[in-house]
Amino acid sequence: MTISEATKLSPARPVSVRPLIWIGAITAGTVVTNLFAPQILVGLISRSLDMTALQAGLISTLTLLGYALGLVLLVPLVDLVENKRVILCTLGCAIVAALGTALAPTALMLLAATFILGASCAAIQMVVPLVASMVPPERRGQAIGDVMSGLMIGILLSRPAASLIADAWSWRGYYVVSAGLMTALAGALAHYLPTLQPAAKVSYSALLRSFPRLLREEPVLRVRAWTAALVMASFTAFWAAVALRLPDAPFRLDAKGIALFALIGVAGAAATPLAGRWGDRGFARPLLIGSHLMIIASLALCAWAGMIESRIAALSVLSAGTILLDFGITADQTLGRRAVNLLRPEARGRINGLFVALFFIGGTVGAAAASAAWNFGGWPMVCAVAAIFGVLAVITDIATKTGSS
Repeated sequence: MTISEATKLSPARPVSVRPLIWIGAITAGTVVTNLFAPQILVGLISRSLDMTALQAGLISTLTLLGYALGLVLLVPLVDLVENKRVILCTLGCAIVAALGTALAPTALMLLAATFILGASCAAIQMVVPLVASMVPPERRGQAIGDVMSGLMIGILLSRPAASLIADAWSWRGYYVVSAGLMTALAGALAHYLPTLQPAAKVSYSALLRSFPRLLREEPVLRVRAWTAALVMASFTAFWAAVALRLPDAPFRLDAKGIALFALIGVAGAAATPLAGRWGDRGFARPLLIGSHLMIIASLALCAWAGMIESRIAALSVLSAGTILLDFGITADQTLGRRAVNLLRPEARGRINGLFVALFFIGGTVGAAAASAAWNFGGWPMVCAVAAIFGVLAVITDIATKTGSS
């Protein structure tokens, strides 16, 4: 018997979907901040614990590596174990790890705690398929879009929020606040989450071995993960380099100005519920093409902004380009998640884990590409490289219609 044949999902009681969607969105937005906050806190942490340059570089790296492993090793558990229990246990580990990070007396203990915290943040990707499973297929895009809006807001707010909290209470205060918020969310999830019991009779190792087969047998997963990886590369390349460009003319922003500029990207989160609704209405393909063209156009605007002499005009053009970029990226991400969550219900956890892991790789490539582009040609080259990822996504749109309905 295959995993598909052995697994049936059925909630144990009727569920009020709207509160579940809101709790899912808030959970995603809150938990995901732990993945990106270290990028802004690394200087404060390293000085506090007298860390070497190598140890400081590992703070963010181990957090993200832990998250990647959590996607592959923990998220598939929702296809095997009762979902509510897995989510609450994983979130509980995240709370303990956040407190461990806040209280870490040595560099080694902090690195271990941040690795566990990163892995436990995989709880986000357990909540998304659970919410999707509670909604009829014709409304699934809308629900996923609403949850994803919380995720995108969390990603964009993570750096400025961490900076503001650290300024007020130190970097340890950020992790204490994070642990407190996740504890409150755990209580809400315990109340609102339905009991969802998979009927799979296979082993955990069999679930892990099914990853290559799922990727081979599901062209929608392959194509949508590919374009998601491309746009995530654009997103990461832009945000990895823009902080290097903003202090210089014509923008001339200080640290607080850069943190405030990051808030502009939150406007792009408005695209997630809209994209989900339009996808449900059958407009996924034109919206995907439009979102990828928007990414290319936005990066042209951002490159042009650096050539404008007027500070106000330059900031206005860069802000417009940033909003368009985030609109295009969040639209692709939302439509991609909608497409893959319409696939095998019994494998939704593994499919979500694969989807996120693959576009996560795209983000890593984008960061590396931005570093090389900045050293080679500065800001214009970064924008050009980020736009190339968008061009590849458009080529994919033209070459295939897979997962665009």
